[in-house]
Amino acid sequence: MPLAKDLQDYIKSQIDYYTEEAASYKQIAEGYVPEIDSVTDTAFGIIIGCAYLAFLQAFQTRGTSPSAEDVIEFNRIVKERSKEIRKALKGKSTVKSN
Repeated sequence: MPLAKDLQDYIKSQIDYYTEEAASYKQIAEGYVPEIDSVTDTAFGIIIGCAYLAFLQAFQTRGTSPSAEDVIEFNRIVKERSKEIRKALKGKSTVKSN
């Protein structure tokens, strides 16, 4: 069963929000140099982690847990948005609405 449309829209809006704040997450990642190999990859991971937390909290608010299919759908949405996140991390924001 696909992820409910309202949850899809919520996850997309969260990814948009965190992407718009990409410079902040890149700055956080820079604080871990030289322990990390890539500031951009680390900031990307932080953004995805924040979006995943929002995804889990949305289910918790509903008193449920995501299924394996829900997680697969979350990953699909992230993959669709990954180019936008990368561009934002390079300073070329192209965030689009849902």
